[in-house]
Amino acid sequence: MRWRGARSGAPFSRGAGVPVAVQAVPFLAALLVAGLVLGYALGPWGGFPVVVLALFVLFFFRDPERIPPEGEALVLSPADGRVTEVRRGPEGTRVSVFLSLLDCHINRAPVAGVVREARYTPGRFHPAWQGRASSENERNHLIIGTDGGDYGVTQVAGVLARRIVCTKRAGDTVLRGERIGLIRFGSRTDLHLPPGVEPLVRVGDRVKGGLTLMARPDVSQAAAAGVMAGSGIRA
Repeated sequence: MRWRGARSGAPFSRGAGVPVAVQAVPFLAALLVAGLVLGYALGPWGGFPVVVLALFVLFFFRDPERIPPEGEALVLSPADGRVTEVRRGPEGTRVSVFLSLLDCHINRAPVAGVVREARYTPGRFHPAWQGRASSENERNHLIIGTDGGDYGVTQVAGVLARRIVCTKRAGDTVLRGERIGLIRFGSRTDLHLPPGVEPLVRVGDRVKGGLTLMARPDVSQAAAAGVMAGSGIRA
């Protein structure tokens, strides 16, 4: 087993095994104490439920290595899960991905660029699959600036997810597919595409963070958008 640090993404040890996010440590420590108490009070079988819970925690906080696909102007999924909504508007398109308890909950950067804004908004805890969760629930929003425009990633808390972890701040440089945080125990992640960029996925599709191609804007169009953004001209 390897532990991965929250901010750098580097493992604490380089032994073989499945990487696990360091955010699992407090839960495992509490379960260890509970297991010792129950084992002492009830015998060896008293700690069996704790062992099952510990295995689930290790499964939930798994942090697999992923090699993002290569190519120009690729936009990848920021999370594992199922596409529950594709909403188009004058400011671009929002693609919502719902993460069940069985999905890997590591969030990843959809594009390479510079974090222009990182904004946390307190809110409610509606079920993450509901459309209103994007605007009413507790959430953390990142805007990643690229030569082809700004892309957004919103981590949305749900009924069970009461803790959003974001490891990036304004001014940080991110690589495509790089880890940017996680949400604990069921959640939703929204990908915001700039105007003119059409998604390649549909409602019901299963996606993998850092692997699944969500959109691929025309390279010449992306370059033109970047030039206009740099000169202050709006498309």
